[in-house]
Amino acid sequence: MSTDATTFDADLAGTPQVSQTDAARNKLVIALLLVSTFVVFLNETIMSVAIPHLMKDLGVAASAAQWLTTAFLLTMAVVIPVTGFLLQRLNTRPIFILSMSIFSVGTLLCAVSPGLELLVLGRVVQAVGTAIMMPLLMTTVMTLVPPEARGKTMGNISIVMSVAPAIGPTIGGFILANFHWRWMFILVLPIAIAALALGFRKIQNVSTPRYAPLDVVSVIVSAIAFGGLIYGLSSFGESFAHPDEATLVPLWLPIVVGVVAMAAFVWRQLGLQRDNKALLDLRVFQSRNYTVSVSMMLIAMMTLFGTVILLPIYTQNVVGLNTLETGLLLLPGGLIMGLMGPVVGRLYDKVGPTVLAVPGAILVSAVMWALTLVGQDTPVWNLLAGHIVISIGLALIFTPVFTSSMASVRMELYSHASAVLGSVQQLAGAAGIALFIALMTIRTASLTAEGLPPVDALAGGIRLAFLTGAIISLFAVVAAFFIRKPEGGAGMSHGH
Repeated sequence: MSTDATTFDADLAGTPQVSQTDAARNKLVIALLLVSTFVVFLNETIMSVAIPHLMKDLGVAASAAQWLTTAFLLTMAVVIPVTGFLLQRLNTRPIFILSMSIFSVGTLLCAVSPGLELLVLGRVVQAVGTAIMMPLLMTTVMTLVPPEARGKTMGNISIVMSVAPAIGPTIGGFILANFHWRWMFILVLPIAIAALALGFRKIQNVSTPRYAPLDVVSVIVSAIAFGGLIYGLSSFGESFAHPDEATLVPLWLPIVVGVVAMAAFVWRQLGLQRDNKALLDLRVFQSRNYTVSVSMMLIAMMTLFGTVILLPIYTQNVVGLNTLETGLLLLPGGLIMGLMGPVVGRLYDKVGPTVLAVPGAILVSAVMWALTLVGQDTPVWNLLAGHIVISIGLALIFTPVFTSSMASVRMELYSHASAVLGSVQQLAGAAGIALFIALMTIRTASLTAEGLPPVDALAGGIRLAFLTGAIISLFAVVAAFFIRKPEGGAGMSHGH
């Protein structure tokens, strides 16, 4: 069942011409997408507290275990650019079934894997499913929800985006304290299959597919670009962790290849978009508001992922908490972030993004600066308070940034806008993890060489990583002042 574009145009203009049946159907579709996105996002961070545990269990170093997260993000960054094409070509139902099926297969692979190699492969397969889900949800919401209610709906999306990653470490910690690590996947699998079965029965088509050509060269070049950059950053950290290990390729090579491929990818898209054939249509950046929002998202995601990976290493290896205690420490912040989602969303509909994003960016930056002072004797309550404050800051950033960025582009560019936003998110997340781990590792190694005890050396490494994050966070504070609510909100940007 497909609703034609005229109904959407009427709806987007703010005139409620959607029938009761369509409204009920739209609500069900968005609810199902929210639940499924919750499952795939939960899976993304359930691993974060498990890294130290898996290092012992599988006998691998932090930089190798980091691949469980990096490979996941890397795959997301490679797949997401293709989702703009998929969302145009395929209808809602088949793309949902495809996404959740792939995710379920990946979860099964992880559950049965005997060692790190198959576990990383399973995470890669999971990531393919996850990569399709987020742009599908964003594009569907922007297409179905009238402008005046978007903040509220995006607030609900931010519950999914913040509560799932927040309770992930807690659930992970609880499982690791009581069961084998495989249970992290064994428990997610039936939920994923249930979401797939429910979607198979209930989800209906709400988009209007149209012909969109797939430029194979763009797909290959984008994979080399994103892959090269993320792999290069990750290898950089690993090489400092094991200076005696010979590397197959020079450290700078993947990053240079990534940068060159990215330049080639952008050049090709600029040529193809004249005929509407681009894999990622970069005309979304003609909107100043979209560009500022995406820049701010990039900084926020680097900070978030870098912190999410460092805090468990710090709490477990420096402070001496176990995985469950670490999970519980990170829980309140995440729950508050989720509960704030709908409130921030409603406020966005009333007051716009700037009033929310500016204090949010200041709070995040303040906590990052405070984290540069952590040591072995830092009270756990200080860490808890810091994590709650940084979560409040991120809650004030995410909903306004998502909503104003997506509403700043023309309706026909929604799928490209959500794909670009997703690509930037994943690249920023992977870069944040790689950068923070690399800095921590380099500094820890140099302090150990100076004769410091291992725990003190690690604390010093973590402080340097947080210092870098704190400096980066200052750019988000500046960017926050430039975010505006799109005029009229009808999906047309006035920033061209």
